[in-house]
Amino acid sequence: MHTEWIWGLVGGLLIGLGAAVYLLGNGRIMGASGILGGLVDGSDRAFERLCFIAGVIGMPVLLRPLFSSASETHLTSNFVVIVIAGLLVGAGTRIANGCTSGHGVCGISRFSLRGIVATLIYIGAGGVTVALMRHVWGLI
Repeated sequence: MHTEWIWGLVGGLLIGLGAAVYLLGNGRIMGASGILGGLVDGSDRAFERLCFIAGVIGMPVLLRPLFSSASETHLTSNFVVIVIAGLLVGAGTRIANGCTSGHGVCGISRFSLRGIVATLIYIGAGGVTVALMRHVWGLI
């Protein structure tokens, strides 16, 4: 029986738990792009933002030795595509006033119409992008 889906379930549960703790702990929505954007543009709560970003980057690094054989990715080795994709994601989160953690996890769980609509749009746009990149242009 294939069990790879368990890692996605565990990751989703941990993201949901993190969002709940963040909301209950300080009364703010855990939107990663907003937290990072606020750090970049010099908004208040810099220490809180730095701790969040350090946790997002640091925990996978710390846990990698425990789970290195548990998952496999099929990320392209084309560095230019990876950089362009990252920049497009960053631009999209600023345009949409949020990212998957803000709209998808926190918005949908609070029945936010804005979060639901944004999530439907970015999931659809992602599907179209993958289809174009893979089947039309052959980049991934």
